Amino acid sequence: MKLNTKGRYAVMALVDLSRHTQGKPVALADIAVRQELSLSYLEQLFGRLRKGGLVKSVRGPGGGYLLARPAEQLRISDIILAVDEPIETTRCSYGSGAGCHDDKGRCLTHDLWEELGNQIYLYLSSVSLADVLERRVLGSSGLFHGARRDGAAAL
Repeated sequence: MKLNTKGRYAVMALVDLSRHTQGKPVALADIAVRQELSLSYLEQLFGRLRKGGLVKSVRGPGGGYLLARPAEQLRISDIILAVDEPIETTRCSYGSGAGCHDDKGRCLTHDLWEELGNQIYLYLSSVSLADVLERRVLGSSGLFHGARRDGAAAL
């Protein structure tokens, strides 16, 4: 699975928004500077996030964006899906029912990759924006990045 910039940037921006809101709207320009993201790209993303009911906008002086509900209630999967970032791991067209082969058949590993996509979705659905903000997402999976339990280098 490749998570494109829409999903990653939307999550980064909402974590930043959650951290800096303190009950007041946060300007996208401030998020853009802190996260080193394009302001125009953030504007597009926040339009989708607003339509998805995840943020609300406040106009006028001191305006900006607020979370539409508490960070504990916002799931990472909701954010990614709100910006039209499909969570898929197969090369088949999402929702088409047809496989990736020329004859519309499924490849031998289709079920493996489809289940991986399901597991990714389940994981992202289990993590809230508050979990990310409070750094509660790093668990034993960190063992697979750079070191193994037996001390040998990971592949």
